Amino acid sequence: MSGDATNPATQTADTPQLLLEHHLKELRLPTFLREYDKVARQCAVEQADYPGYLLRMAELELLERERRAIERRIRQARFPVVKTLDSFDFLAIPSLNKTMVLELARCEFLTRRENVLLLGNSGTGKTHIALALGLAACQRGHRVRFTTAAALVSELIEARDEKKLLRFQKQIAAYELLIVDELGFVPLSKTGAELLFEMLSQRYERGSTMITSNLPFQEWTEVLGSERLTGALLDRLTHHVDILEMNGDSYRLKQSRRKREPPSGGPLIHLTLLPGHHTQCWGAGPLPLRSRAPAPQQILKQLPTLLAPFYSATVDYFYSALDSWSRVSSTVESKGNKAIPDPHVTKVLRKVGMPLNSCPAINRVIS
Repeated sequence: MSGDATNPATQTADTPQLLLEHHLKELRLPTFLREYDKVARQCAVEQADYPGYLLRMAELELLERERRAIERRIRQARFPVVKTLDSFDFLAIPSLNKTMVLELARCEFLTRRENVLLLGNSGTGKTHIALALGLAACQRGHRVRFTTAAALVSELIEARDEKKLLRFQKQIAAYELLIVDELGFVPLSKTGAELLFEMLSQRYERGSTMITSNLPFQEWTEVLGSERLTGALLDRLTHHVDILEMNGDSYRLKQSRRKREPPSGGPLIHLTLLPGHHTQCWGAGPLPLRSRAPAPQQILKQLPTLLAPFYSATVDYFYSALDSWSRVSSTVESKGNKAIPDPHVTKVLRKVGMPLNSCPAINRVIS
């Protein structure tokens, strides 16, 4: 009896499950641990064999590991924001070679250790494209590091001062793609330019470097401070290179103008004519309505005629007219008293040059 108590065959029925979960944790198979019971039941219903069950579990584990690996590479890349090519408006920058961008997104240039230079004036989407290509590289299993030129130089100087320059250079060299953004926005010191040159020279034919700049090549001397240094750096960067020219109007500036400036007149005014029905017109300024009461059918039929003169009216008169419509809509169909001319409406209609008899419904308000 005492021997049977210590026999593994007589232990509780859940002992194998506990041992299995322990072994899966030790083997670092979290997806296997989380899904094995559910998948086992599915395979039992589908009468799948043991190899089929193991295949499903292995696929789930691999997919989860790949997902976690992509997330880890994206975190290590230090992207300020995540951008994709799907969200880029290629029509806004006609000078950009879309075919080349899509080809670069396949990341074959990384295996050839080629460089990519994105040149153009500010606001044309250079950083967006660089971030999107960096994200594509992370998703395809490549190690990426994103930084600005000023930040990279600052890190280099700090590492040199702390006697850790060699270690930092090795860390940067380990990345398959180094993205250096905004080269040319901030002039570099002599020491900073020399350290940056040394860093980029070490990556020559060993790893890919992507640089965005708002300056043409002939003006890089203003940033690096030395013609000889600039020539040597460009010689290495452009030996195996794909150049994306992104010249054009600032995309951010065009978006800002589109929001603030309508094609004609003032900003967009939203009119609530009936509950659930809205229309828009270009007026002289923002116009909050005081009343949401529905307009009578007589006014709705005359809307095309009524709105046209007010497009060129001032905000005050436009507001006055709409306020009069609200008062008409709340009274004209609910009372049957004697009609009298409304001096306020008459004044507005005369101001915009509209005949007083053009709309009988708005030309009278019940007292």
